[in-house]
Amino acid sequence: MMVAYDKKHGGAWDRGSADSYYGRPRNPHMYSGDTATSLRIPYSAMTPDEVVAYHAGYDDNERDGDKKQWY
Repeated sequence: MMVAYDKKHGGAWDRGSADSYYGRPRNPHMYSGDTATSLRIPYSAMTPDEVVAYHAGYDDNERDGDKKQWY
């Protein structure tokens, strides 16, 4: 069964995907709203489901191989 994650900007899945895209190490976090314009929520304040969503976003992007090209 495929899980449908909330992919809103700043959410856990989005931040995991972005960390992978930019070549950053895993560091579960999210934002209360849009990225960088709202409160940053660290791993310690995330729910278990949000942490799973972060890792799913990271893993999805790793599988896709979509990486920032740093020229």
